[in-house]
Amino acid sequence: MTKKHTIKDIAELAGVSKGTVDRVIHKRGKVSTKALEKVNAVLNEIDYKPNLLARSLKNTKEYHVCVILPDYKEDSFWLPCFEGIQEAINEFSAFGIFIEPFFFNTNSVQTFIDINKKVLELSPNAVLLTPLFYKETITIVNNYAASNIIVSKFNNQLETENTKNFVGQDLFKSGRIAASLMKIIVPKNSNIAIIHIDEDFKNAIHMQEKEKGFRDYFFDLANSNYQITTYSSKNADIENKLTYILNTSKNLAGIFVTTSKTYKVAEFTKGKDIKIIGYDLLDENIKYLKNNHINFLIHQNPKKQVFLGLTYLVEYLLFNKEIPAKSLLPIDIVNAENLETYLEN
Repeated sequence: MTKKHTIKDIAELAGVSKGTVDRVIHKRGKVSTKALEKVNAVLNEIDYKPNLLARSLKNTKEYHVCVILPDYKEDSFWLPCFEGIQEAINEFSAFGIFIEPFFFNTNSVQTFIDINKKVLELSPNAVLLTPLFYKETITIVNNYAASNIIVSKFNNQLETENTKNFVGQDLFKSGRIAASLMKIIVPKNSNIAIIHIDEDFKNAIHMQEKEKGFRDYFFDLANSNYQITTYSSKNADIENKLTYILNTSKNLAGIFVTTSKTYKVAEFTKGKDIKIIGYDLLDENIKYLKNNHINFLIHQNPKKQVFLGLTYLVEYLLFNKEIPAKSLLPIDIVNAENLETYLEN
């Protein structure tokens, strides 16, 4: 894909200011002959084509959109989300859209509260939010609404008023699909564990919905007697928890991990005949998927979630285009055989 160069990129390549590049591109104001030659040389080299629509919107109102998500430096699942934000910045900055990311710690509700308070004080036009903590999100969304700030959600399917849109997967169906896969690869009427890692289950709707879907599938099976047990663990204590599970759960045949920490389970159970299904194409998960220590991963496409959520907000702000209340992405099933097609994309 051809790189979309921003005015900042062109300025750095030409060794001039962004203002100089802007004056050259839009043919306004005075520019020295030397600077003009430098900028034009770069424009020719990158085959720059000005966006006519962006030009027509140049003097219209500027908009501020904030994205609130977990820190990708602490959990690599969120790195594609950050990449999606950067892609949106490159795509929409020429339209007068200022997109700004803010990060919180998934293990600290207080950081989630604090960062949303900071964003509220900035009075942006819109917020794209990861509603990781249910109770706190309700209050936060209402605060944004009281300040006439538009809110959309991604990743976590949280039903709440005063939001424009949700982009992500149907997490209940995601759980059912995981269960249908598990049924195929474990013996009939065997023992299965559901493991939630590193989040407060009572306040994490995404975990609850996945488990509900998983259990619902097996509940609907006629003449079956699968034994399903749920466990929760902090990441730091996962080895002790898994030791306990393996010692107390006789004939354990399968484990369903509801988060991207699937590799933690695969690492510990390596060499045992236990089937594992989890989430997300993290490098660590891919390693065990390739070795068949993880049997299936459900790809949630976080980068697309963020980019699509931002696109809806931008089109609403610029063109008053209606935003769909819900945008559900496909539930992609990845195994060792089709992994490369996802990595290529």
